[in-house]
Amino acid sequence: MTSPSTKPHRVRLDARLVSLGLAPSRQRAQALIGAGKVRVDGRPVDKAGRLVPLAARVEVAGPDHPFVSRGGLKLAHALDTFGIEVRGLSCLDVGASTGGFTDCLLQRGARHVIAVDVGYGQLAWRLRQSPRVTVLERTNIRHLAPGALGQPVDLAVVDTSFISLRLVIPAVLPHLGPGGRIVALVKPQFEVGRAHVGKGGVVRDEAALAATLEDLVRFFNRSLSLSVRGPVPSPIRGAKGNREFLVALAPPEATAGAALEGGGEETYRSS
Repeated sequence: MTSPSTKPHRVRLDARLVSLGLAPSRQRAQALIGAGKVRVDGRPVDKAGRLVPLAARVEVAGPDHPFVSRGGLKLAHALDTFGIEVRGLSCLDVGASTGGFTDCLLQRGARHVIAVDVGYGQLAWRLRQSPRVTVLERTNIRHLAPGALGQPVDLAVVDTSFISLRLVIPAVLPHLGPGGRIVALVKPQFEVGRAHVGKGGVVRDEAALAATLEDLVRFFNRSLSLSVRGPVPSPIRGAKGNREFLVALAPPEATAGAALEGGGEETYRSS
């Protein structure tokens, strides 16, 4: 019988990555594992919950990206695709989590980023310590009154889960200043309705996916009077394998004289 004080000989792989300093958080560790970048004793392992011996050699294979989470890759792709210059802007990151979007904004030269999330203690320490970042934890953007941020922002970026953008974007709009814009990550599993979400939380119904994206763009354009660019596919999939998409949104005053109506970039095509 093993005594309570006996140390375990095996631990979860995601926890082991953190304890070895190979990942800043369990969430980041899980992303690395899911991306096939982790090897145990020279063999790739893609299950975060795999129990590995403490004596096993754990490595992160290949070059990693420069952000605290994979989200930075998604936002960087959107900024490049939509031609959005961040330098000198005051920004709002809704659903900041570990801080991939915030990190990307800072690296692109944002003057200041307000990182908002309903969770607590998730933002990477490096970002938390930055004088250019204000952290608002345990904060739901839908409950944040207009003016609560102190001043309007030039750019809002959105990466939320377990809620439709139909509910999030209207809550973001009051915090935009003149000419302000929004870049949002569309996660179909939170937009299509439960009937169309398959095993493992993955949307595989192509017709439902296409219809949902069209309906979402129509909602932004007609119900919120926003110009819409995209949706364009994210360069990487979500943690569970879902395809994700990016849109750029702007109120009418932000697009005066600009040809942003109706898209302009490559939109979703089934594959």
